[in-house]
Amino acid sequence: MDTRNDTPGSDEQPSEPIPHLGESLARLEPDLGNPTRLGIVASLKNRDRAEFKLLRDSLGVSDSVLSRHISALETSGLISVRKGYVGKRPRTWVSITADGRTRLERHVQALRDLAGG
Repeated sequence: MDTRNDTPGSDEQPSEPIPHLGESLARLEPDLGNPTRLGIVASLKNRDRAEFKLLRDSLGVSDSVLSRHISALETSGLISVRKGYVGKRPRTWVSITADGRTRLERHVQALRDLAGG
């Protein structure tokens, strides 16, 4: 007895491969897989630089979380970090690198391709 459900909307998946899926997945940037890291780099795309506090408040994360992600992004070459003072107060400024801009654009395009757009 055949118990398959052949009605529209059944759980059976088509057997045809999705074109370019593997290629699009391979183009995703591993360093931007985390939403916070993607948010940091994306927020820097159209700015010369951003202060640590602005990024923290915009992303809604703690100082320690932001600091860890900034360190990882700096190590991977996506961003650069400059520390200094305004008066006697220490400040940290973050900028996207040229390589970071290119890698972000490729990552976003790969996401668009995966979404079919």
